[in-house]
Amino acid sequence: MNTNLRQASLHHLFSLIQSFMERVSICMVGSGNCVIRFVRGTAVAKVVAENAARLEDVENRVNLFVYDEIFEGKRLSETINQHHINSKYLPYVKLPENLVAFTDLVESAKYADIIVFAIPSKHIIDFCKTLLGKIKPSAIAVSLVKGFLPSESGMELISHTITKYLKVPCAVLVGVNLASEIVANKFCEATLGCRDTKQTRILKEIFKGPSLRIVVVDDADCVEVCALLKHIMAFGTGLLDGLDCNENTRSALIRFGLLEMMHFIDIFFPGSKLGTFFESSGLSDLITVCYGSRNRRIAEAYIRTDYTIEQLEGELLKGQKLLGPMVAKEVNNMLNNKGVEAK
Repeated sequence: MNTNLRQASLHHLFSLIQSFMERVSICMVGSGNCVIRFVRGTAVAKVVAENAARLEDVENRVNLFVYDEIFEGKRLSETINQHHINSKYLPYVKLPENLVAFTDLVESAKYADIIVFAIPSKHIIDFCKTLLGKIKPSAIAVSLVKGFLPSESGMELISHTITKYLKVPCAVLVGVNLASEIVANKFCEATLGCRDTKQTRILKEIFKGPSLRIVVVDDADCVEVCALLKHIMAFGTGLLDGLDCNENTRSALIRFGLLEMMHFIDIFFPGSKLGTFFESSGLSDLITVCYGSRNRRIAEAYIRTDYTIEQLEGELLKGQKLLGPMVAKEVNNMLNNKGVEAK
């Protein structure tokens, strides 16, 4: 081999190695003890893995953390890896072969450049403490988590909690994207709230799908708070439905509700942009949950039956807690503490 050819070959090999080393690695952190969140996490993981297979600057393999649980005599992680099916939560959906299940949280995330959380909010702090110091310091997180954590100010956003405990920036993905519709390739849309604009291109590329539209905004707090406040409005529309109120009353509640959301965020999370309220995470998601969500259904059943909220949660949600009443309580505390409840 002559010198020029040898140098060209070495240069090509070096380029391949460098390209491989610079590829973005992704880890999806799901959870098996909450069906709805795990299904949604797996559905999004399917989209992410499909995108990873086609994107040149993304590592082909996507890690999926799952609890080490037994289903029908087999480990769920082994079923996912061997048969590419989530037999317990999404048995009708074929998962990409490059989506690999792990039962060790640290092992699944230690080399990841992007860590996507789709777990119950109550586990966030423990997971972050487990991962702290054991992941890339340059990693970024993305939260799909619904809910908040109580704090001295009333509520702490999940993305803020992740950043505080894991010491990495955290974006937020929110919108009208039911898991069943994502995997069925029906049109869905979501808003990606990302404070670091340098990361927006790659994050948009890994989450968007053939029928999943992603809009990126830098107004991350507004995106996340809208995702919380909508549950109050959904619960309210359920109460109206239980009282057999007319459509005009429901529409008025949604309209007033959106205005109240704007006022609340302006007071407690100032600096938000008006346009964010009209993204998928705002108006679109608000309308969706007010017509078809657990909060609406449980609130209607509360009016029409003799069951308490706690009994309905146990019967219909297998003990999961409704966000509507929880968020309403914390919001009311925040309003009282700031002396603006009358507004």
